[in-house]
Amino acid sequence: MTTTALVVDDEVDLCRLMQITLTKMGIKSDVAYTLSQAKSYWQENDYDFCLTDLKLPDGSGLELVKHISGSSTTPIAVITAHGSMDLAIEALKLGAFDFVNKPLELPRLRQLVESALKVIHQDNVSKSTPERSPEQQMLDSRLIGDSAVMHPLKNTILKLARSQAPVFLSGASGTGKEVVARLIHDLSPRRDGSFVPVNCGAIPSELMESEFFGHKKGSFTGAVADKQGLFQQANGGTLFLDEVADLPLAMQVKLLRAIQEKTVRAIGDTKEVPVDIRILSATHKDLNQLVQAGNFRQDLYYRINVIELKLPTLNARRDDIPVLAKHFLALIADEWQLESPPTLTDNACARLQDHDFAGNVRELRNVLERAVTLAETSTIDASHLGLPNIDSHQEVITSACQNISTNKATISNASVSNKSESSVADSIQDNAIKSKVETDSTQQAKANIHPYRTTTQHYPSMNTSPASPRLAENSEKTADKSVASSLDASINSQADKQDSLSKSVHKEDVTAGHLPAQGLEHYLQEQERRLIITALKQTNWNKTQAAELLGTTFRSLRYRMTKLEIAEDQSES
Repeated sequence: MTTTALVVDDEVDLCRLMQITLTKMGIKSDVAYTLSQAKSYWQENDYDFCLTDLKLPDGSGLELVKHISGSSTTPIAVITAHGSMDLAIEALKLGAFDFVNKPLELPRLRQLVESALKVIHQDNVSKSTPERSPEQQMLDSRLIGDSAVMHPLKNTILKLARSQAPVFLSGASGTGKEVVARLIHDLSPRRDGSFVPVNCGAIPSELMESEFFGHKKGSFTGAVADKQGLFQQANGGTLFLDEVADLPLAMQVKLLRAIQEKTVRAIGDTKEVPVDIRILSATHKDLNQLVQAGNFRQDLYYRINVIELKLPTLNARRDDIPVLAKHFLALIADEWQLESPPTLTDNACARLQDHDFAGNVRELRNVLERAVTLAETSTIDASHLGLPNIDSHQEVITSACQNISTNKATISNASVSNKSESSVADSIQDNAIKSKVETDSTQQAKANIHPYRTTTQHYPSMNTSPASPRLAENSEKTADKSVASSLDASINSQADKQDSLSKSVHKEDVTAGHLPAQGLEHYLQEQERRLIITALKQTNWNKTQAAELLGTTFRSLRYRMTKLEIAEDQSES
């Protein structure tokens, strides 16, 4: 069956040239000179693809692109004048297959038509296949998952594969951006060409131009032979720019011209060479914020971000974790040459689904590789995964907090009846308990909540003074006991301090019914001053140990000493 095409342009000579070129390629074509005539031809006839100019006498070619893309899957390419890249990008967003610049170059026109014919052939094969098409089978076998967020993603990938528009893949690290980029290439008419991935952040800035565009022999010191750049290697295929946000500004200008003009010039060469490539780019950073901060060129951003495809995190597709785990275990068994693929127990599978994957799919594979290594048999249990038991740890924290509340209420009931004295006691007690909970319980929970996140472990001081045996005993208990035991020890310590506080308060001459002569604020500051000096004396004026004894921080103690005018070498009580 003869392929037919619709050519739309108001220039008679250009239409005649395109018609002759298509005829030599065995394609029958009809010519329309206005938008209304093109719509009439489109309704009366069936065409395999369409070529249209963007500027027509009675309207815009964008209207025709929207009309055809909204009613059929027929490839439609646009012809744009030099300097009208914004209109071409808008056409690609509306569903155009590709674009070609004026003045029209016949080799570029032939490449565009051949790509359109490949898309037509793929569509015909898909329609003739009663079951799933080969493209759909490839998509399901390489993009694992059948959750709700994956269905629209797969449909979008199939649509993007038919187009030649630049695609920007956004998403967190480990979501599979390169996997999707390879899929778009393998499902596209460029599948016979090369897929060239490049990590933009891994190339030194001094070598970046040579790596992208190549160089000629003798162009600089060390150029002992001609070198083909990445753009030339990807000619006829796809160039995938991973971590494109790491490109330096000087390189962004040169990359912009190469993408816009589709020509490159090697270092030391005197002429530009045309290249036929499709640009796919990706980064885990927010390019929009980088543009606003001036770290990424806005014009390049709009060139590579014609169509944005956002990839979901693994936490957003937890239903796919069992299938992904089975897939990765099969790959691990094949790579490690195991006799049979390992299997997950129900508990292990449920634990994986409950885990918060900060590293997404990449972290899932790392967890499974560790589990296969640690498991003695081919059956992987939850204990082999090496993931923290969040539920049991949360129960320990909750129980400890309940004990704190109970002991706090007991201590409050046993405190002195005077309101001002009770206020001082509660204030010291609250500071001590809150500090202990924050430093021991909360930090321990954060440290165990995720094994991949870096935390700082604080160890008890070994320089304990002989004058403070209780501090040494508490340090040993903290090192040997669990979080709950440490908190209980802290409660007992706070009760002792509260008793000492009550005795100290009763030594004052303030009795029931008599108020302090110099006011409540002065009275409270004096009591606080006495307690701090007592703690400092017990620790030989070691402020770090005194802060631990009072249940506060070193920084807070220094602030209070300055406020209360307590000198470091003060000897008075």
